[in-house]
Amino acid sequence: MSLFQPFDLPEGIMLLISDELGAPGDFLLHRALASHLKDRKKTTAIVLSVAESLSRWKALAFKSNINLQHHLDDGSLEFVDVVDGTAELELRSVVDRVKTFLAASEDRQTLVILDDVSMLEWTAQCSPVSLHRFLRAMRSVTQKANATLVVLHHIVTPDEPDDLFRQLLQISTYHIQVKALLSGRSGAVSGEVSLHAGFSAPADTVKLVPRSMAMQYKLSDVGPEFFSKGTSGGVL
Repeated sequence: MSLFQPFDLPEGIMLLISDELGAPGDFLLHRALASHLKDRKKTTAIVLSVAESLSRWKALAFKSNINLQHHLDDGSLEFVDVVDGTAELELRSVVDRVKTFLAASEDRQTLVILDDVSMLEWTAQCSPVSLHRFLRAMRSVTQKANATLVVLHHIVTPDEPDDLFRQLLQISTYHIQVKALLSGRSGAVSGEVSLHAGFSAPADTVKLVPRSMAMQYKLSDVGPEFFSKGTSGGVL
């Protein structure tokens, strides 16, 4: 099963997920982690958390019948609190911790999640240059280990990408765009998702989904349900 349904994406990529205020994209992170740990053998994952607590990750994973504490105890999952309250972020140490985890997981498929890169920018605990270097270093170490890197970025003003988004797109393989409906959120539809190529995407290997043909989704207690526009009864 693909980690990023309804899209069929390969392993070892850098995936940028962008969202907006009316359609948060964090559900894709939780779904990817649950699928990675539940449906596969010999897998590991490391979550670099900026915005969400471990208790929230545990609670949402439990709805997918995943016991994150079990994975933490056996070493197949590591949780890193990136913003630990110190005055200045030590992003180099975060990269080093990821490198160590990847080295210990070299014979396994590894998923690396950065849950909110935007907050690193907003907190002003690191300079734009330091953040840019950190993201490039993360891309480099995960690529060398053939690990999958997923980064969530919030778009403050819809359809007006910021500098950080453009930098992320330059180093990403693919980009999933999560957007609210133009008509607003309804009881039947929570939002829509589309898939685009990043600057490092290989040619003609994945079927892209432009915004004009975006998949719609509805969030429920057990996760998202995806369907084509106008077919909310036919869940994928």
